[in-house]
Amino acid sequence: MRATPEMITAQFELADQLLEGRGRMFEPQDLPGRYGRVVKALDHLLEVVGCEAVVGGGWAVWRHGFHGRLTQDIDIALAADRVDEFLRAASVGGFDVLPQQPGRWPKVLHRETGIKVDLLPEGQRLGTPAHPAPTTLPHPSAVGARGHVLRYMTLAALIELKLGAGRGRDESDVIELIRANPEQITELRQHLAAVHADYAVAFDRLAERARDQRDE
Repeated sequence: MRATPEMITAQFELADQLLEGRGRMFEPQDLPGRYGRVVKALDHLLEVVGCEAVVGGGWAVWRHGFHGRLTQDIDIALAADRVDEFLRAASVGGFDVLPQQPGRWPKVLHRETGIKVDLLPEGQRLGTPAHPAPTTLPHPSAVGARGHVLRYMTLAALIELKLGAGRGRDESDVIELIRANPEQITELRQHLAAVHADYAVAFDRLAERARDQRDE
């Protein structure tokens, strides 16, 4: 999609709102404007379905300290056995269920705001066919979900999923998250080593790059 002057202006306005509110926007429900409205609509669906979910992706990166990170979509992790029911509720609850491409995960579009919501189903594998992640997506309750309202994914789980995805953008996010949370490096590495040794190796490499950038 080609950026229009209106889209660029909206992004600058959003960046200003986030910069001003970063000291008080601690939950997804605190997000400004249309993003906050989508979160509230998703909370309604979670209540109707009776399931829990967490926000991952770019918004979780922003929440955990990389305040320069902006994103257009919202990523939410759902339990595998609740995805179909969630999609049915979404289709009559203000969202359009978008056609699912082969090998892709479900997406819905919030009709009022035009914001896409990407679903991250438990048990799916990140990465690419050539370089799949060594683990699969965990249950939302294991990565920060509480009750039938959206919460942010924990920092440790977010970095785990970023390492599993393995794209250049994801590695850049991990570097920025390490720089924003230096006091948690030991704890984060312990978590990753307990999940899979490959994640600990990748984390050490990116932590070294984060230190190099800090020293420049």
